[in-house]
Amino acid sequence: MTIRIHIPTPLRRYSNNEPSVIVSGTTVGEALDDLFQALPAFRIRTINENDEIHPYLIIMVGDDEVPRDAWRDIALAEDDEIDIIPAVEGGSDVRMKGFHDRSSVAHAMDWALDSVTPQFERAPLSALAGRVLGSSVTSTVDVPPFDRSAMDGFAVVAEDTFGATPYAPITLTICGDSMPGCQDLPQVQRGQACRIMTGAPMPPGANAVLMAEDCQAKGNILEAYGDVSPKKNVGKRAEDIAQGQEVLRKGRRLRPQDVGLLASIGQGEARVFSQPRVSILVTGNELLAPGETPRPGFIVDSNSPMLAALVDRDGGVLEGLHRLPDDPDEIRAFLSSLSCDVLLCAGGSSVGREDFLPLLVAELGSLPIHGVAMRPSAPTGLGVIGGLPIFLLPGNPVSCLCAYDHFAGPALRALSGRDSGWPYESKSLVLSRRISSQIGRHDYVRVAVDSEGLVAPIALSGASLLSSTTQADGFVLVSEDSEGADEGQKVVVYLYDRFRA
Repeated sequence: MTIRIHIPTPLRRYSNNEPSVIVSGTTVGEALDDLFQALPAFRIRTINENDEIHPYLIIMVGDDEVPRDAWRDIALAEDDEIDIIPAVEGGSDVRMKGFHDRSSVAHAMDWALDSVTPQFERAPLSALAGRVLGSSVTSTVDVPPFDRSAMDGFAVVAEDTFGATPYAPITLTICGDSMPGCQDLPQVQRGQACRIMTGAPMPPGANAVLMAEDCQAKGNILEAYGDVSPKKNVGKRAEDIAQGQEVLRKGRRLRPQDVGLLASIGQGEARVFSQPRVSILVTGNELLAPGETPRPGFIVDSNSPMLAALVDRDGGVLEGLHRLPDDPDEIRAFLSSLSCDVLLCAGGSSVGREDFLPLLVAELGSLPIHGVAMRPSAPTGLGVIGGLPIFLLPGNPVSCLCAYDHFAGPALRALSGRDSGWPYESKSLVLSRRISSQIGRHDYVRVAVDSEGLVAPIALSGASLLSSTTQADGFVLVSEDSEGADEGQKVVVYLYDRFRA
């Protein structure tokens, strides 16, 4: 089984400057022995004379730290990757030693929602579709504001037409016209008829409309060939909306027809939830801009375009996209000049030598959560600078997506007035293969759904394999109090391609 080992920058001089090395093995011991055989200089820099991992290194399998003295027998799964992380900044000053105390997913999700407070604004009709109402709307007018014709024909006194047939027509005198927008209306007396168009106001005295096909005008004489009952073919005042009626409730995501309804009651604007202004910060010396071609030692930033699309999906507005090197001074200057409502950071969130973001957020504000008991996305951090919520998302693309959907997405949806729950449609489906997990850890498992509706996990680890999410039909969440789910068991599958309104 092939395994990718990620090499930290300080040790790349021993890997021909390659950021990662492909090895073989079914355990951490076999994988590292294969690394040592290919690159002998790594052995003394990784393992001491007692066959223990050096105290200045952290070795992670996915988001789990490997025990220093019991690393050899740690089993590896098909998609696992190994990260070698420097834990010291020099000498014996240990910077961080991994995530020994991790927040629960539920606690982190609650914190994320508690960290945001929705704001409101008034927006014109042209900008309302898709926005969420911040206040209920009550009509101050009747719609329609007058009785009107529902047909082309003649406004009549219904009783004058009783008994009319094609063989015994009743004649009426045409006394005038009523057209849409007409203000000067004739008074209809008994024995009279007023020519009228659909939508035109009913003239006083008339109580029904005789359809054009049921009569014939000859000069100023109308021959009625059929009768109508009172109120026939007449649209009554306020039959659509009555004055004082609540027409739209707070929290409704406005559809195009809702905007039309607002216009019909004379509203030119409405109070809506403000759309959160979101900045995205991506850090890493190895990153190339989207659109560039990957080359040895460098990778293309796939997180920023993914996050920008997610922000748009969840009702946010992208304020800016920033890409910075792993330079603490540049990052500190950026964090000190924020002008957005929410900051999403991708990369630099873990415990490595070049992971400056957690320290800087804690220095400039507070970082109450750093490390979450989940897989992937354990190196997630949630903090605040000057009241502005900051989400530190792991740099591995799958972890970035997972952390966004668990924490940042719900916060953005809450800010924009939308339901903060999962935005994906869910279905209860049967597993065709077991999903394994461990007590105390929340797992995000990518799955495929076959033509018969059976579900199979396609990846549990492999947090850098973004393709595993494009190949997946959705994901299954395994709670921290579960060891997984057995073949044949029903599980809830969240489907990527089906979004809940």
